[in-house]
Amino acid sequence: MSDNNSHFDNFITAVKSSQKLWALHDQVTEGWVILDSINFEDTDVMPVWSQEELAKSHCTDEWQDYVPVMISVADWLEFWVEDLAADNVMIGVDWQGEDYLEIELAEFSQQLAEIEAF
Repeated sequence: MSDNNSHFDNFITAVKSSQKLWALHDQVTEGWVILDSINFEDTDVMPVWSQEELAKSHCTDEWQDYVPVMISVADWLEFWVEDLAADNVMIGVDWQGEDYLEIELAEFSQQLAEIEAF
């Protein structure tokens, strides 16, 4: 579990500094990358990244039509949380193949709220 805590701490540290996170968006279909959870049945996961370069590195193969889109911490808290909660979506933090941390939306968003710069 310490690896997961370290993984999440590194993500939060990067986002605290930039006040940005990144997700992959298809500009044609207006869709976002959503995956099946590797840990929970019948659960969707939205991968997010702390850096644009990390997100962009995944725009290949089945995601070649997607582009990284910046989401500010303020926008995440104001607009995203409610919609994702309604769909019971978990968050995949700094997704790298099968190596990523799935975290509950409420816990993820609480951590973002604590680092939000005003």
